[in-house]
Amino acid sequence: MKVTFVATVFNEEKNIKLLLESLFSQSKFPDEIIIVDGGSTDNTVSEISSFKFPESGSNAKIKLLFKKGNISVGRNEAIKSANNEIIVCSDAGCILDKDWIKNIIKPFENKNVDVVAGYYKGNAKTIFQKCLVPYVLVMPDKADVNNFLPATRSMAFKKSIWKKMGEFDEKISYSEDYAFAKKLKKNKANIVFAKKAVVSWMPRDNFGSAFLMFYRFAKGDAESRILRPKVVLIFLRYLIGLFLIIFYITFRSQVILNILYLMFFLYILWSIIKNYKYVKKIGAILFLPLLQIESDIAVMLGTIRGLFSFVNFN
Repeated sequence: MKVTFVATVFNEEKNIKLLLESLFSQSKFPDEIIIVDGGSTDNTVSEISSFKFPESGSNAKIKLLFKKGNISVGRNEAIKSANNEIIVCSDAGCILDKDWIKNIIKPFENKNVDVVAGYYKGNAKTIFQKCLVPYVLVMPDKADVNNFLPATRSMAFKKSIWKKMGEFDEKISYSEDYAFAKKLKKNKANIVFAKKAVVSWMPRDNFGSAFLMFYRFAKGDAESRILRPKVVLIFLRYLIGLFLIIFYITFRSQVILNILYLMFFLYILWSIIKNYKYVKKIGAILFLPLLQIESDIAVMLGTIRGLFSFVNFN
């Protein structure tokens, strides 16, 4: 079974080497490697070009292509250039488990399988990163084998199903893989979850970059006309809170003020209880509520901006 590995990069000089090192440490090597640069202005290209290949292992060399555009444009360009039917993909900022390729292509032994969703975990070093991970990734205890959607951090698919689905939507700059996965699900593609095909993802390390990430994901979802149930609940929570604040300002009701205090306390307590088990560090009591509030605001702003973008597209 011949395999092509694809990835896209844009200003990833700090992360690309880790991805390449893990790629060339695989127990099963890809037969072809295609990386598309989207117009990096840092040293990403030179890092790839000067990468020192291991003396033993894969005979595959990196085919570096250049295509300006968003991640969907780059990924489609890489897949179009692939010579093999089985495509495996990950991203810069990820580290592949040594058996990742071996495990993620194994389900294709069944000819009816179209797509394999690998798993991804957080490679967190600081308390902040450990607190961020459950807000971004699907934690192991919540991974539903029957409904786990593929994400391009850890994903394999047949080139033919990619063509059939109309490729990745190049109008979408972020969450393009979620939109693609929803399309696969809607069209009843045969998706298999490979929990042992693990990729480690490096979380953002500060509030600013985390906010931008949440914002971009939400904007991408809205541009794709995808409204997740969690997003609806976020808007509902804040609309109820806004209504009560306006009611209090208008009538100066002590009862309403007490309800607002109670709601805020329960909100903070809930944000700690639901994710503390994944961190188990005292500092999480501070970071988890702050990340909850930050992610809520970023998601609402990103969703609103994405909806406006969708209107502009049309």
